[in-house]
Amino acid sequence: MLEVGIKAPDFELPDQNGKIHRLSDYTGKKVILYFYPRDNTPGCTKQACGFSERYPQFTEKGAVILGVSKDSVSSHKRFEEKYGLAFTLLADPERKVIEAYDVWKEKKNYGKVSMGVVRTTYLIDEQGVIIKANDKVKAVDDPENMLKELD
Repeated sequence: MLEVGIKAPDFELPDQNGKIHRLSDYTGKKVILYFYPRDNTPGCTKQACGFSERYPQFTEKGAVILGVSKDSVSSHKRFEEKYGLAFTLLADPERKVIEAYDVWKEKKNYGKVSMGVVRTTYLIDEQGVIIKANDKVKAVDDPENMLKELD
């Protein structure tokens, strides 16, 4: 996980519609950049729907939500359409941004060890500096917790 107080690495990734987004495009806004393992899994769906339900509150507070996983653009599109998600999903199948943000780690699941995305949320300020980093994210609580961080 990256440290609080450092400049967040800039990136360039396509969203669920194939449009390219750069972190630098959001200078002047707070960015909630959250990394999740996979589209359409129970925890990831709860987290995404929670962010989507609260989206108007995030925009009122001048914040942008960007969800990142290694799923494809087309997978993100299906996920967005299935749940009516109101925010941007970024596709990182080559794991460039996932690795730059240090969220590709060894994970243990039922005793089996594998590599994967550790659910992690970063809050980045208007100048692109990480002001909050959490790699102990509970999917269902993350949206509400991040909304409180903006107060």
